[in-house]
Amino acid sequence: MLESLLPILIFSALALAVIGAVRRIRLWRQGRPARVDLLRGLAAMPRRYLVDLHHVVARDKVMSNTHVATAGGFVAAAVLMILVHGLGLGSSERMGPILGGLLLLASAAMFVGSLFVAKRRRDPPARLSKGPWMRLPKSLMAFSASVFLLTLPTLGILPAGTGSVILALALAAALVWGLGEMFFGMTWGGPMKHAFAGALHLAFHRRPERFSTKGGEGNRSTGLKALNLDDAKAPLGVETPSDFTWNQLLGFDACVQCGRCEAMCPAFAAGQPLNPKKLIQDMVVGMAGGSDAGYAGRPYPGKPIGEHAGSPHGPIVAREGTALVDAETLWSCTTCRACVEECPMMIEHVDAIVDMRRFLTLEQGNTPGKGAEVLDNLIATDNPGGFDPGSRMHWAADLDLPLMRDLGQVDVLLWLGDGVFDMRNQRTLRALVKVLRAAGVDFAVLGNEERDSGDVARRLGDEATFQSLAKRNIATLSQYRFQCIVTCDPHSFHVLKNEYGELGGPDVNANWEVRHHSTYIAELFEAGRLHFLPWKGGSVTYHDPCYLGRYNGEYEAPRNVLKALGIEVAEMQRSGFRSRCCGGGGGAPIIDIPGKQRIPDMRMNDVKEAGAELVAVGCPQCTAMLEGVVDTTAEVRDIAELVADALVEPPADAGSGRDGDRASQPAAEARPVAKEVTS
Repeated sequence: MLESLLPILIFSALALAVIGAVRRIRLWRQGRPARVDLLRGLAAMPRRYLVDLHHVVARDKVMSNTHVATAGGFVAAAVLMILVHGLGLGSSERMGPILGGLLLLASAAMFVGSLFVAKRRRDPPARLSKGPWMRLPKSLMAFSASVFLLTLPTLGILPAGTGSVILALALAAALVWGLGEMFFGMTWGGPMKHAFAGALHLAFHRRPERFSTKGGEGNRSTGLKALNLDDAKAPLGVETPSDFTWNQLLGFDACVQCGRCEAMCPAFAAGQPLNPKKLIQDMVVGMAGGSDAGYAGRPYPGKPIGEHAGSPHGPIVAREGTALVDAETLWSCTTCRACVEECPMMIEHVDAIVDMRRFLTLEQGNTPGKGAEVLDNLIATDNPGGFDPGSRMHWAADLDLPLMRDLGQVDVLLWLGDGVFDMRNQRTLRALVKVLRAAGVDFAVLGNEERDSGDVARRLGDEATFQSLAKRNIATLSQYRFQCIVTCDPHSFHVLKNEYGELGGPDVNANWEVRHHSTYIAELFEAGRLHFLPWKGGSVTYHDPCYLGRYNGEYEAPRNVLKALGIEVAEMQRSGFRSRCCGGGGGAPIIDIPGKQRIPDMRMNDVKEAGAELVAVGCPQCTAMLEGVVDTTAEVRDIAELVADALVEPPADAGSGRDGDRASQPAAEARPVAKEVTS
């Protein structure tokens, strides 16, 4: 009986899955067109899954192995089941034993994996969604166990027809349950939906450059995509779910609701009304139409489940009535990219948030807090504080800094950033100038020709102001010749390096190399052009700026500089790619959405737990945010300040200190005890 019933069950489930897939694809295709190489994406998908996705999953070794056994076992078992039981190849004298044996192994591996999934779900972490996900271990067991037992007779291990009718019906029922979850639920909705949507999401990802290739590592793609402001028909941001591109909607549907993004989000931890996992699930609700009443995870802090609803062509942020998402949820984001870094499905949360902010700012003029004032200042004065543009160099009146307009060509263009208007950051800039001069670097500044990089305008959604500032900066920079741009501001570093290219910047002009000051200082030290007194201070930790680390992958250079100073870094629990944001990015301090606690307060608690007396930073915004914490005993100092304080003059045989003598003194030599550099 079962032998004749199995093909019917298998192909009925497959037919329903295909119907569900067509329905799902129609939901995604409600989105705007996107340029995607379909064939190349499909061909690259296996590698992206096995290498790039599992690189993230493997950060949790137990769950990585569990996923390999469960997912790998399922894929193999599903294909072999179709061959053995669906197409009847199990009865083949030649191929039957081979295929049947492989099917037993695959289903057994899947069953073992499902046991670990069940253990995980017995007392799940708070970040994991519950609801339908709690039945997943049982469904995995039902599928794998029933397939295993039904395959035994094909190998002669059990005679066909062994057991009672009741047992046969029980096996059939278990198989129907498993097929329903694994095949039907994969496309119609349920915990396994992420497998179908996730595979296609990897194939048609909006940032294919993120993925590695056979030839080497992939590129770090973190720059926001530019809007075409010359196209009058192009939407200015995202108003409705259907305004996202179709592959963005596909990406939302790929969410596995693991909550890794939620666990890393600084805004969620601070009690602000943002949970990146729920935000993605709200986009799925909007794509299909409905409410969030069925959401089985933790809500936005302070906002209960069941009060948000939307539709594909309805507004995401409604001015009146029920909204899919509240505006303050979008404005809580610091754009730290911790959610994107942690997501095993490689979903681009920050892109989506900025897309929605763009509509609020450009179409509605609805930028809360001091956002509108800052944007007006940028338009009127080219700086967010509204300061007189002619006063940009007043802080350096005694430094006699060389100007690009006087020289035309130098080795290093020092990009000052809008820290020039902040007394605290002026100390960092003066320290950096001292370091460059001690190393004999040929540098100059733009002076009053420099404008704001546009970072804050872009993160606040004002793409028009960003592009205006960027294009004027590009025009200015294009007049001069230099080997590289050096800046102590990771936000300026990021936009100059990664976001000006679309507008005619460094990707067009090949001589534009942009470096963070910590990277450049590390290179100067390695070349023997800087010499330091040994560190005699207390315990030091290092805070990784989001826009230097997660956005640009620079984690080692700042630590190498501290090591060169003789400092052994006391790492915080959350450091490197899991560093906690200071709360200063994405215009968050300007918008100032309240929560239960402040993000910088949490970060300084991390410093305290590390037992550090001093926290070294490499970002003016991080300095401002962390120094704004009142209840702390740890000092906050920029790396440039620490280096400037430790400088000593080189010995007589250390070379001329010019670029032609970069290797004149090996970094490993003992450093001289010499006269301290004072200016």
